[in-house]
Amino acid sequence: MFDDPNLVAHAGLVPVMRLAERCGLSDLVTQKVKLTGTTNGAGAAADSKISSIVAGMAAGADSIDDLAMLRHGAVPTLFGGIRAPSTLGTFLRAFTHGHALQLHAVHRRFLAALAARTPLLPGSGEKAFIDVDSTHKRVYGRTKQGAEYGRFKGIRTLHPLIGTVCTPHTRPVIAGARMRRGKAADSRGAPREALATAVEAGCTGTRILRADSQFYNAGVIAACHRASAHFSITTGMNPSIKRAVLGIPDGSWQQITYPTAVPDPETGELISDAEVAEIPEYTAFASRKKTDRVTARLFVRRVCDLAKPAVVGERGELFPVWRHHPFFTDQPAATLQAERTPPSRRGRAGHRGQQGRGPGPSASGHFHANAAWLTLWAMTYNLLRAAGSLASAFHAKATTATLRAHLVQVPARIARSARRITLHLPHNWPWEQAWTHLFDQAVVDQFRVMLAAVRAPQPWTPGRAQDIAVRIGPYVERAHTRPGDDHGTDMIAVALVPPDTPHAAAYRRGR
Repeated sequence: MFDDPNLVAHAGLVPVMRLAERCGLSDLVTQKVKLTGTTNGAGAAADSKISSIVAGMAAGADSIDDLAMLRHGAVPTLFGGIRAPSTLGTFLRAFTHGHALQLHAVHRRFLAALAARTPLLPGSGEKAFIDVDSTHKRVYGRTKQGAEYGRFKGIRTLHPLIGTVCTPHTRPVIAGARMRRGKAADSRGAPREALATAVEAGCTGTRILRADSQFYNAGVIAACHRASAHFSITTGMNPSIKRAVLGIPDGSWQQITYPTAVPDPETGELISDAEVAEIPEYTAFASRKKTDRVTARLFVRRVCDLAKPAVVGERGELFPVWRHHPFFTDQPAATLQAERTPPSRRGRAGHRGQQGRGPGPSASGHFHANAAWLTLWAMTYNLLRAAGSLASAFHAKATTATLRAHLVQVPARIARSARRITLHLPHNWPWEQAWTHLFDQAVVDQFRVMLAAVRAPQPWTPGRAQDIAVRIGPYVERAHTRPGDDHGTDMIAVALVPPDTPHAAAYRRGR
């Protein structure tokens, strides 16, 4: 029977959403998102509505209707301001292009706050990779705005662009997500947002933008130069590249073995061994004006073409047939080190950042509602990655589906005592230690920040008395405002009391 009002199916939302509040999600939305001009009140309480959508996505919602999962059991007791799916749908449909840009600003600053308060991108001060890629999302229905016949014949798609940031030791986080119509060019608006967001997220060392041949143009490379970033872009085999490749001497090719086999971008065959060569100075875009020409290094990887068998006679193979994969870069690494990550991995890094079941970008028939939904999904993805980095080393690299299963979708029962709520979690939960560590980092550390704030108190306003007791480590904190104390309206007085004092037991009961 579905009759217990004290059960929670997603107790992991407590530390996850507390982490979001700690990183200022609600404050950022209040400052940046202004839905003015709506006649139905859709723009009211934007912070609560966006927090509701992010919480629902963190729990696994992949449509507006699925956000109703936040209204079950004791979830409204744990979280205030939860809105109905119909209200959230009305809110999203009120978005315009300008409002979507406001939400992009929230996404960038929220990622920067997550990176500053969690080990989300360790080593970003030394080296970071920025991967840009586009994808096509098939949609159905002729009334869906922006859906057009594009690259795939007979299939209507939306064409979102994804930019990710990662370090050599971490999974990628989403630095930019922009919805585009189905016929939009792949490189339109590609690198600028991702490059700027990477700097805001603390990537101050060497930054390398990686992309596939759809982004091989003078505009993308110029954007990298303006951002003081390096580039590594697959070029494709145009006539100029073919002439350069044919001019490479046979003695210049070096054997390379990849640590793990990678799929060939054309045939899908796994590749472990290849040969690479470098042209130290290759001038790209030579037919354009002089300011657009770029001289850098051209690397070429060649593998035997298994799709076209070599000519075989009675005496064996006469000559091998090679397939070439060039890429253009200005990174300072040595030849074999620069080629250690093959081009087949570069352009799809944005897709790897989306591993695990994630909500599709077409939750509504309105284009700007889908644009807002995509940005909120990117924010949720980054939030889960930050929560995983706080939980354990394993969860720092786990997929989104694993993070939800281990840390978010944890059943619990609530109990009330002395105006306090206690979560009773399952006995022998396999990931109890990781969940507890996440809770301590996200919830308890936030209280420690508040303790530091009361060292510089503001004048206290009468009528704001509170009586709170919280256990942290070996001490019990008692909070009780009294007339004459100096406190702000949003602060509490805290007295650190060792557990062995005569009144410690009373403090634990909150009296």
